[in-house]
Amino acid sequence: MLKRAIVDSSFYIARLRENRDPLEELSAFSDRWELLTCGVVMVEVLRGMKHPNASQRMATALSCMIYVSTPNPLWERTHKLAWALDRRGIVMQLTDLVIAACALESDAAVLTFDSDFRRVPGLRVLSRLI
Repeated sequence: MLKRAIVDSSFYIARLRENRDPLEELSAFSDRWELLTCGVVMVEVLRGMKHPNASQRMATALSCMIYVSTPNPLWERTHKLAWALDRRGIVMQLTDLVIAACALESDAAVLTFDSDFRRVPGLRVLSRLI
């Protein structure tokens, strides 16, 4: 069985800023990992793409990933996660909370460079795929 990971926008953005192709890097792991995405990641990544061709290429690649939808039960999970973290003094951005809830719901890790995800109990956080 393949391992699962939601690729956070911070991964794509960091690689693009380094003039590296995040899609090429991810494809090297496709035989061991199921790569997931969600609407929040898609919007965060695509809104920053400057060139239409690059944006279309990225949109096509994201559409090939397993898509974690956000029906009402996932929003309820996000609410409960936010409420529990807030009570512990851990305040996170809504976008990160939704991504974390998607990962937890999908039994997936989060591939990210954003350290906030490490504050979510039970969430597996990766800085690289191996």
